[in-house]
Amino acid sequence: MTRSLSTFRTLSLALTLVAAMPALAGNNEDLLAAREAYRSNDLGKLTTIASAMPASYALHDYPSYWLTLKALDRDNDGQVVGFLNSVREGWMPEKIRNEWLKKLGKREDWSSFSAEWKKLPEDARDEESTCYGQLQDARQGKKPDDLNRFLEMRPAADGCNRLLTAAAGQGLLTQDWLWRRVRLLLAGNYLSQARQLADATNLPLDNAALNNPAAASPATAGGQEAILYGIVSKARSDSNAAVSRLLAVEGSLSKERSGFAWGQLALLSARKQLMSQALQWYAKADPQQLTAEQWEWWARAALRGEQWAQLEQITRAMPAAVAGKPAWQYWRARSLKQLGRGSEAPALFAKASIGHHYYALLSLEELGNVLSTPASKVGPSAADISAMRANPAIQRALALLDISNSAGKPELRSDAQREWRWAMRGRNDMELLAAAEIGRREAFYDMAIYSAERTKEEHDYSLRYLTPYRDITQRYARQLEVDDAWVYGLIRQESRFIIAARSGVGASGLMQLMPATAKWVAKKMGLTSYSVTDIDTNVQLGTWYLRYVRDSLSGNEVMATAAYNAGPGRARAWQDGRPLDGTIYAETIPFSETRDYVQKVMANAAYYASTFGHANISLKTRMGTIPAR
Repeated sequence: MTRSLSTFRTLSLALTLVAAMPALAGNNEDLLAAREAYRSNDLGKLTTIASAMPASYALHDYPSYWLTLKALDRDNDGQVVGFLNSVREGWMPEKIRNEWLKKLGKREDWSSFSAEWKKLPEDARDEESTCYGQLQDARQGKKPDDLNRFLEMRPAADGCNRLLTAAAGQGLLTQDWLWRRVRLLLAGNYLSQARQLADATNLPLDNAALNNPAAASPATAGGQEAILYGIVSKARSDSNAAVSRLLAVEGSLSKERSGFAWGQLALLSARKQLMSQALQWYAKADPQQLTAEQWEWWARAALRGEQWAQLEQITRAMPAAVAGKPAWQYWRARSLKQLGRGSEAPALFAKASIGHHYYALLSLEELGNVLSTPASKVGPSAADISAMRANPAIQRALALLDISNSAGKPELRSDAQREWRWAMRGRNDMELLAAAEIGRREAFYDMAIYSAERTKEEHDYSLRYLTPYRDITQRYARQLEVDDAWVYGLIRQESRFIIAARSGVGASGLMQLMPATAKWVAKKMGLTSYSVTDIDTNVQLGTWYLRYVRDSLSGNEVMATAAYNAGPGRARAWQDGRPLDGTIYAETIPFSETRDYVQKVMANAAYYASTFGHANISLKTRMGTIPAR
């Protein structure tokens, strides 16, 4: 009797699901139609679909969300208020509130702004809405926190520029501070924004002289700034000419401005790996005006030449926010060991060893520890997984993923990622691991990794370092005599195992092959036809190319990893005239993307080797020695 009742219930559930499938398919079709109406600005159709979406459909709020985005463009506050009143949690209302706050701030509707600002969680505020929040404080005479974050060579959003103008008008920023901001904008070649800030804060920037810096007069502050702009601009293509010009006018510049110029020339030289020259120019720079990037390249200039005493001095003098990074804790500790002050190093290595990143692994090794990836002692229960799967944001994420995969709509996959990330906020370890397991089962591999990486105490390395497509990857790795842990480390960094991954420059698939590279490799392999989006073919071509660049670069995996990201020519150009520690080579790669890429791929490879049970090779040993050019 029990068995018959169980069978009846199973059959009943199956029939219910089958009956629901046509409605679900119809809803999905309506969602895609709404997305197309949003893209084509067909607001009538979008409104019709939004009003007809059944509340039982997991994604029923999306057409209203897209309609509200359009309403923001038209300053239709009624639609915005209606949406925020009906959809109270999730990434969508936070996105709408962020965008609305920026509109309210721009309109100076401070009463409405104040009411809405309180409703937006602090970790949901983007930079520009945060600036408008600080602008509200500045209007009341309160000095906003951390305005020094704008003393970098980067432009700012409109709301942040309004904040700086208002803070200056309230006397909360000095003229020297404003000149530094303008100077940095000019050095970054953000000419329009530099002019706008100067105009808004009554700085006497010489706009005519900026158009012809060679003719600028050093007799005025604006003229001196134009001269600096010309020197820094010249240095990008001809550092010698820039130095000659600076030496010729240095006596007529203020000490602050000449110190700034030397710091800029030093940075540009270090990026070109002209390290001796960079160190010479850094010695003339004004340390008070150095950005975080300049401090880091000063340290790299000393490191490249293994000037350990100088490296220790630089890392000790760094601003706390820079010195506290794991990279500089690690390198300062290394420099102390080289200087015979090894007793001072362990405390720094210990600080840098927290986490699972590149510097943490290197620091653990320096402390005498061996990498191990034990299984999680307590994994999520079936109840944990069921509870997480029932979370509305997770349901929305999986529904969007399914439609994205079936309809070939990558923008919906991006929305699925946003839903997932929002659902992970404030989660404990078991909840994170439950989500990671769901992501693994649903082949949402990038989000499985995202969740698994966020655990604090309980770790599951089989989720953190997933191994999908193992039979394919291992087969080609063995055929080509390439370390499969290295291949997996690269795939994890390239695509997070997203089959349909496509970069902004056109690289495709698990191993992110460029069309020209795939075509060249296929020809070399004798493949007359191929599909770069096919999993098997993508891994085959990518592994062959990885083996090729490794063999062409002295069999060195670190250089091959750099070459896979930036090209073999650059990887060779970054060699030195003498053999170089692989960690130093990686640290002094001029491209921040490639530097980060190499470090992460090699750290990934170490973790994969451990999970695969390979011979225990330390990360520092993997980094090896880079042969002389």
